[in-house]
Amino acid sequence: MTTTSFDDGTTVRTRIAAAAGCALLVAGLLLVAVVLPAEYAVDPLGTGAKLGLLDLGITGQQVDKLNAEAAKGGAAQGSIVVDQDKPFVNDTEEFVLGPREGIEFKYRLDKGQALLYSWTATGPVNFEFHAEPDGAPKGYAQTYEKKDAQRQAAGTLTAPFPGIHGWYWENTTSAPVTVSLKAAGFFTLAHKFVGGGVENKTFK
Repeated sequence: MTTTSFDDGTTVRTRIAAAAGCALLVAGLLLVAVVLPAEYAVDPLGTGAKLGLLDLGITGQQVDKLNAEAAKGGAAQGSIVVDQDKPFVNDTEEFVLGPREGIEFKYRLDKGQALLYSWTATGPVNFEFHAEPDGAPKGYAQTYEKKDAQRQAAGTLTAPFPGIHGWYWENTTSAPVTVSLKAAGFFTLAHKFVGGGVENKTFK
């Protein structure tokens, strides 16, 4: 008479536990050898470098950092793209300054509007790049940049508040100096302050 032997419950549970342990071991090895290098640029076994996964992880970390910085900067600075309902315009101005003479010229900008500019002078001039906010007390100005004996400057201004933004140039030499200005943006009005008065220029 033949007797058939069956595994009892303990043997089955042991085999299941062993299989689960093997699966966890394989998963752990894959995590350390593949996932960590590819996702987090961490390569304790050196397999990521051999498989070309470490560079992928480093690039991913750099991208994540750049995205985080961009999101942080966007939240602090507001919208990156600002729609405008005014036409984009270009302007060219030329001012001849006699010896020891100065002139002031400003564009009207709303908050967030950009002004692109470049100016040159045929001789050294002192200049102040500044703005007068709307509603500010008479005589108040916020200075952006102030330098002596300059012959050129160029840059971009994003108006931090609505008001008039521009320059005061002063010829400190004993000979005439010509200042040439090129500007572009969404401004619709400019002011030239001469002889105690104001000359306005409208852009359409």
